[in-house]
Amino acid sequence: MAKPTLDNSHPIMRSIQFIERAGLILITLATIIAIGQELRAIFIQGRVELSDILLLFIYLEILTMVALYFTSGKLPVRYPIYISIVTITRYIMLGMKELDANDIIYLTIAILLLTLSSVVLRYGHAKLPYQDDDDQTD
Repeated sequence: MAKPTLDNSHPIMRSIQFIERAGLILITLATIIAIGQELRAIFIQGRVELSDILLLFIYLEILTMVALYFTSGKLPVRYPIYISIVTITRYIMLGMKELDANDIIYLTIAILLLTLSSVVLRYGHAKLPYQDDDDQTD
């Protein structure tokens, strides 16, 4: 029995696509505002710290993810993994004095697992490509 599908001209699909695009636009605007706020804070502080740079990288990864989704309609799993790695790294850097050794070990293991998952995804995509490589993204 064939699964029922809705084509892109169906009102439900058009509504979902509209909500999806509106959400992406809101994410983009919020990210641009956050970048401006961070740059303002850097300017007021009078110096750039590594945590500031990492935060800006997180914002750029979010914008890259949104742009990729707008252009291709696909969202690779790797981008949220990269964002998570940078976010955990920034968290460790900012809270180094308050974190106990176990917390740092757990966070480091999380980074390692995320990195390994990214490597597995890349390897799997290279060695076991999807049947229709244009329709899928890792």
